[in-house]
Amino acid sequence: MRKAFICPSKYVQGPDEILNLGYFVSTYGKKALLIAHKDDAARVKDKLDKTAKKYGVEFVPANFGGESSRKEVERLQKVAKEKGCDCIIGLGGGKAIDTAKCVAKGHNLIIVPTIAATDAPTSHSAVLYFEDGSFDDYAYFIQNPSVVLIDTTVIAKAPKRFLVAGMGDALSTYFEARANVQSFGNVNAGLPCGANRADGTLLARGTNTAFALAKLCYETLLEEGYKAMLACEAKVVTPALENIIEANILLSGLGFESGGLAAAHAIHDGLTVLEEAHHFYHGEKVAFGTLCQLVLENAPEEEIFEVIDFCLNVGLPVCLADLGVEDIGDRIYEVAAKACIPEESIHFMPFPVTEEDVVAAILAADKIGRAAKGLD
Repeated sequence: MRKAFICPSKYVQGPDEILNLGYFVSTYGKKALLIAHKDDAARVKDKLDKTAKKYGVEFVPANFGGESSRKEVERLQKVAKEKGCDCIIGLGGGKAIDTAKCVAKGHNLIIVPTIAATDAPTSHSAVLYFEDGSFDDYAYFIQNPSVVLIDTTVIAKAPKRFLVAGMGDALSTYFEARANVQSFGNVNAGLPCGANRADGTLLARGTNTAFALAKLCYETLLEEGYKAMLACEAKVVTPALENIIEANILLSGLGFESGGLAAAHAIHDGLTVLEEAHHFYHGEKVAFGTLCQLVLENAPEEEIFEVIDFCLNVGLPVCLADLGVEDIGDRIYEVAAKACIPEESIHFMPFPVTEEDVVAAILAADKIGRAAKGLD
């Protein structure tokens, strides 16, 4: 049986860790292209100035346009070459990070998230968009980021909704990895850059290590999530917040990429057809998708309500109304159709899943969530 596991070369987190960014740049040379939204760069300017001076390096501003598009990637690759940059830094949220991954093409890449809203920072993949913001394609690289550096002080000062959304994304990690173990599903970790899943010789199953990390991720959420949310409200770094940042970014990142995705993320993708849900974060929709997956697989009642209680405690959606959807009507069939397209991860569940199954799971999960909130 072929198995695979991938991860960043180095992961470092701690208070004021950006003050050490210059050291990591210096291991590659003297210049780094800094890809960041101007607001994110401004939030940490003092730290960037201090670390640049201390380690004798230069951050070359990219004047990032805000969209991870092919045009922007091509422009920034030219800037990096013209300025003689030795490495690439992606600092900020998802778009800046994805753009940096594409510019670096898997080499000499440092990722510095300023929020803990998703598990993308550690992965070897990125999402490309067209100039108008619509989805273009996924990109995969030869390796994961060289360094993932987390300044927990910066994340503590970001709005708590980002942290909670990250917990929603992380919430699915264990259940989706479990489904892949049961179905002997294949994971992206075994695929070389640009490989096609249709080539069965390149596929690989998840490792015991990945599943153990996914399980630890879930256990950490239950133990530390509420305490971490309160710490973020107070804008302070506590052990609980440190543990949740690690769960959101590292444990979930390694768990999803080397453990596999299943129904929760596929149902999230289906929910994107609903206009009302567009302004909700990825992790918020994934949290409801996780509840739908548990209903789909007929998980024990105590497990379903353990997840619901966690979501209610930290403020994650448990029903469609929590995602702004008051009357889904026949649109639920569009959601189910998108969730079940041939290439979706829902087909890594340990049993065949039809569109009708997804419709039933969403409606039942919505009913359970509404009842838990006292709405029905």
